[in-house]
Parts: sequence; C-alpha cells; structure tokens
Amino acid sequence: MPGPLMLLDAASLYFRAFYGVPESITAPDGTPVNAVRGFTDMVSRLLTERRPGRLVACLDLDWRPAFRVNALPSYKAHRLAGNPETAPAGIPEVVPDTLSPQVPVILDVLAAAGLATAGADGHEADDVIGTLCATEKTDPVAVVSGDRDLMQVVRDEPTPVRLIYVGRGLSKAETLGPPEVAAKYGVPAARAGAAYAEMAMLRGDPSDGLPGVPGIGAKTAATLVGRFGSWDELRAAVDDRSDTRISPPVRSKLVAAGPYLAVVEPVVRVALDAPVRMGRPDAVPAAPVDPDRLAELAERWALGGTVERLVAALAVAGGR
Repeated sequence: MPGPLMLLDAASLYFRAFYGVPESITAPDGTPVNAVRGFTDMVSRLLTERRPGRLVACLDLDWRPAFRVNALPSYKAHRLAGNPETAPAGIPEVVPDTLSPQVPVILDVLAAAGLATAGADGHEADDVIGTLCATEKTDPVAVVSGDRDLMQVVRDEPTPVRLIYVGRGLSKAETLGPPEVAAKYGVPAARAGAAYAEMAMLRGDPSDGLPGVPGIGAKTAATLVGRFGSWDELRAAVDDRSDTRISPPVRSKLVAAGPYLAVVEPVVRVALDAPVRMGRPDAVPAAPVDPDRLAELAERWALGGTVERLVAALAVAGGR
C-alpha cells in the first residue's frame, strides 16, 4: 500500500531541535550543529516509523505576511526586537544567532537526500501545508508540527488529514484527527478543523499576538462555535438580538469586539490557495539523490551518524 503524504512544518521542527539538543554539539570548526542533527534525526525517525511514500518540508518564506499584519498589526509583533505594537511586515524574526546559520545546512541535507521542500511567496509554512492538504485528492496526509494552529487542517474527506502533534516532543507525539480535536477542545466533530480555527479566533492566542475577545475563554468559545454551522452564521447572530443561541452578556462582549471579529478570520485560517513552489518531486527516494554531496556535508558538519540514519530511513520508506 502507498504511504501517506507527509508534510513537515520545518521551522517548528528545527526550532524544537535547536532547543532540545545541546549547543555543545558542534562541527570541527566549532559551529553548533545541534538543530541540524536534531531535525535530521526527527526526519529519519518519521520516515522509519511512519513510512510516508511522499514527503515535503514546508518553509516559511514570509513568517509574518503583509496580509495578516495589515488586518491585525499585533500579529506576531512580540517576536520582533523591541516588541513594537504596530510593526510592519517584512522585518526578520528574532532568531537565535546560532540557529540561523544552521538552516541552510538543513536545506542542503534535504536536497542531497532528495527530499522535497516547498514554500509560497508572501505566506507562512502553515499556508503551504493548508494548500497542499486542500489540493491532495489521492493519498492520506500526515502533517507534523508542534503548532496547534494546524489542528484546523484535520479532516476525513476527500482524503484523511491527521496532525502528528509534537508539542511535547516526537517521542510523545499525538496523532489527531477530527474526533481527537473535538474531544480535546469541545468543538463539533463534524467540522472539527474549521471549528478549532473559529474557537481560536474567539479565545485568542498570545503566542501569535492574537488578542481574542476579552472575557471569552476557551470553554465559552468552544460552546459558541458548537451552536453554529459556520463562522458567518455566528457573526450574523451577533447582531441578531432575537437569536437566543448567544446570551446577552456574551453578545455584549462580541459586539464590543466587532472591529476585531471583522478582520481576524484571514489572520487565523490557513490559506488554501497559496502560490506553492515545490523544490523537487515529493516522492521519497530509496537512496540519496546526491550521495557524494551528502557525504561531503556529513564530513564538513560532523554529521556521520545522523546521515547514516537518514540513508537507512530512506531505504525503509522509499524502498517500500
């Protein structure tokens, strides 16, 4: 049987690797390679244990897109130097000095191995993942990320999409589909992905600079979302005082947050039509496409054992 299409939230994984593997892991010249090793070992483990037939490492070509910042200036503003309240789009994210040089090495390793990468100008990796999920009509999809925002892509039809959530590490990964997201957050299972995004809009998310509706917590947000069939239906009910699905105290909070509710949807929902560019075909090869280059990288960056594990994992997944 063909394996699933596996979509990696690359930045989520290499940030996790950077903080999870000691910086004392270095190349011969003293350059830290902890993120390279940790990320590559995660990929090897996923290939071996999950055996995807196709794999794409999805990249942030714009970590703070203009369309989101224009709608909500606070979006991820706290991640910028100086924590500005209304920072424009296009300013680089504050990344640890010893992580930035490792990202090109990670991309080199993926390229030499023959594993695909993809990005979309003006969009985040979440949007690349959302678009690739939306357009996949053949294989089941496994999304790997430590970002809860991607719970919104889970579905059963037309092809199943599951989130392998690594928020507590790969060894404690949770595989989440609509039933699991519904049970975890109290949203309706029939549209768990979309409902999770709507709950997040109401609840807010400080990690993304998303304020939410003051006075509306996760439980109230989930209850509200469960009473409506769509975000548009919920929005329309806010202004309809005859609609008893919203209590007067909650309605007053939603009305007060009207300007926020009017702009938040495209900020939270992943794009389904991003202009995705693939670096190469996504089939997992049975062997590295450029073994000489991979060997060179292994020697240059002291990745011997890591690269050996990757080569073995390719043979397992790609040699299905």
